[in-house]
Amino acid sequence: MPFQHPEEIGYGYVIERYAARKDSGYARYLVLKSGRFLRPEWPHAEQFVRRLIDDSATITDGELEALLGYEWRSRLTAAWLIGVGRRATFRERIGGLLLASEFCFSGGAYCFALARFGTHADAEILTAYLDRYLPRTDLRYDQPAALGALLRLDAHLGTRHAGRFIQPDGLWDEWVKGVGRLGYPRHTLAEQRRWTDLPCEFANGWSRS
Repeated sequence: MPFQHPEEIGYGYVIERYAARKDSGYARYLVLKSGRFLRPEWPHAEQFVRRLIDDSATITDGELEALLGYEWRSRLTAAWLIGVGRRATFRERIGGLLLASEFCFSGGAYCFALARFGTHADAEILTAYLDRYLPRTDLRYDQPAALGALLRLDAHLGTRHAGRFIQPDGLWDEWVKGVGRLGYPRHTLAEQRRWTDLPCEFANGWSRS
C-alpha cells in the first residue's frame, strides 16, 4: 500500500499530537509498543490511559487516516486509538494493513483492534491472515498476535475459527517449529490468548464504550 507523510495531506501535526506525545516522559507509541501501561505499578499509568481514552474519542477520521497512511509508529498509535474507541468503521482499513504486513511492530495493534470490534467479520480477517502467513515458516510476523485475537473471538462468539490451525501437527505447530529453527522462542496457545486478553480487558475496564 502507498504511504505518505501526513504533512503532504495537511495533517502534519498528527504525529506530534498523537504518536509522539509524551504523557509519561516517553513517546506514546513506545509506551503502547512496550505495554508498560498495563502494569498497575507503573506510576504514569492513570494519566497515560486517560489521555489515550480522550484521544480515542475525539480524534477525527481524517486524522486517523493520516496516521494509518504513514509508517509503523503512527500506524501502531492509530490502531490502538481505533481499538480503544471501537471505531469499527475502520475494520476494512485495518484488515488491509494487517494482510499487507508492510511494517514491523504495528501488526499486533491491528489484531488488538479487531479483537476489540469482536464480530464474525473480524474473525474472518484474522483467519485470512493466518491462512496467508502461517504456511510461511520462514517468517515471524504477527502470527502469534493474530491467533491470540482469533482465540479470544472464538470464545466470545462461540465459534471455532481457530480450530483447524491449532489441531496437532497443524499449521500452528508447523509454524512454531519453523520459526524455532530460526532462533525464535516457542509460543503456547495460552500465552497468545493471554497477551490478547490483557489489553482487551484493560480497554474494557477503562474506555467509555
